[in-house]
Amino acid sequence: MPHLPEQGRGWNDLAADLDRRRDNDADWRRGRTALFVFNAGESVRRVGEQAYLAYMAENALGLRAFPSLAAMEADIIAIAHELTSAPHGAGGYFTTGGTDSITMAVKACRDWAVGNGQNPVGAEILAPSTAHPAFNKAAHLMNLKVIRVPVGDDYTANPVAMEAAISDRTIMLVGSAPCFPYGLVDPIPEIASLAAANGLWCHVDACVGGYFLPFAEQIGVELPAWDFRVPGVSSISADLHKYGYAPKGASTVLYRSQELAAFQPFSFDVWPNGVMATPTLHGTRPGGAIAGAWAVLNHLGYEGFRQCVRDVLAARATIETGAAKLGFQPVGHPKLGLVALTNPAKDVMAIADAMAAKGWVSSRTATPPGIHLMLSPAHTVAAHDYLADLADATQNAPASRGATGVGSYT
Repeated sequence: MPHLPEQGRGWNDLAADLDRRRDNDADWRRGRTALFVFNAGESVRRVGEQAYLAYMAENALGLRAFPSLAAMEADIIAIAHELTSAPHGAGGYFTTGGTDSITMAVKACRDWAVGNGQNPVGAEILAPSTAHPAFNKAAHLMNLKVIRVPVGDDYTANPVAMEAAISDRTIMLVGSAPCFPYGLVDPIPEIASLAAANGLWCHVDACVGGYFLPFAEQIGVELPAWDFRVPGVSSISADLHKYGYAPKGASTVLYRSQELAAFQPFSFDVWPNGVMATPTLHGTRPGGAIAGAWAVLNHLGYEGFRQCVRDVLAARATIETGAAKLGFQPVGHPKLGLVALTNPAKDVMAIADAMAAKGWVSSRTATPPGIHLMLSPAHTVAAHDYLADLADATQNAPASRGATGVGSYT
C-alpha cells in the first residue's frame, strides 16, 4: 500500500524511480504514438519545457500580480485571431484544453440565449454525429440537450439534415474543422449560413485544426472555408497543445466580437472577499502553460509551422500509400494530419490489437471499423517501421467480421 514516507526522498532517488515507472509507457519519442502526444522534435519540446518551468509557480488567476502572464496571454490571443482571420474587436481566452474551450463556448452561447429572452433549460445544440463528445459533457453540466444529426455519405456534416432538425429550442449549430473521427472539415459556410438565417450561434470546433489549417492553406492545401472569414461563425475552439505543439494544458476559445466574449466569464460577489471573477471554468490556471505556448509559437513562427505541416502531410501520404497496398483505404478524403484507415476484407480490430501488442498506440473508429491516426512531424521517421508492422499484422489477421467495430479514444 503506497504511503507518505516518514522521511523525504532525495531527487536522485526520485528521478531513478520516475524513470523506472516509465518502463511500460508508450514510446512517443520514437513516434510510436499517434495520439496524446504531438511531437515536433526535441528542440521544440525543450523550448516549451524551459518556458513552462520558468513560470511553473506563477498562477494566471492573479494576472494583476503577474502582468507578464497577462501580456503573454494577450499575445497568444492576438496570434490566434490573426490565424483565424478574426475581425477587429474580436475576443478570446486562453483555456486548459479543448473540452474547456468547448464548454466555455457553450456557456457563452447559453448566457447569450438567455440575454435574448430564451429559457435555457433543455435548450438544444445541433451537432453532426462526428462532433466531439465535449459538447455532450458541456450540455450535461448546463442542463442543455445535444441533438446529433447523421452526417452525409462523405462523412461530413449534412446541412440539409441540420436545417430539418432546427426547432424553437435550438440555440447553437456546430461544425468541426476537422472532426476528430475522420479528420474531415465540415461545410462550415452552409452551417454558419443556417445559423445566421435562424438567429443562432455557430461554433466551429477547430481544436484539432486551429493551428494546422492556416499553415496548410499557406502551402497550397485546398480546404473549405472554416474560420471567421465565414459570416455567421460566432466562436472557434483551437488547441495549442495539439498542432500548436505547446505543453499540455493549452487551448484557446475565440469569439467574433468582445460582446460575444463577454458572455464567457463567471463573476460572484456574495461572499466576504468581494468579487471573484474567472474567465474560464478554472480558478487557478498554470502560468507555465501560458508561457510554454507563447514560447513555442514564437520559436516556430510562420515558417516553422509551415514546415511542421509539410512533415505531417508527408507522413500521412507515406502511411496512406503503404496501407493502400495492404488493402486499407481512408474514410472520406482527409487532407490534414488525421486519418482513419479501414480495410473491408480484414478484421481491423484484430489488426489494431496486433499493432498495440507491437507497441503502437492509436485510437480506433467503430463506424466503419478503422485504425485512427493523428500524426505529428516525428512520424516522418516512424512511418516505414509502422508500415512494416502493419503489413505483418494484416497478413496474420482474420477476415472481416462485418460493418462495425469497437472504437476507442483511450
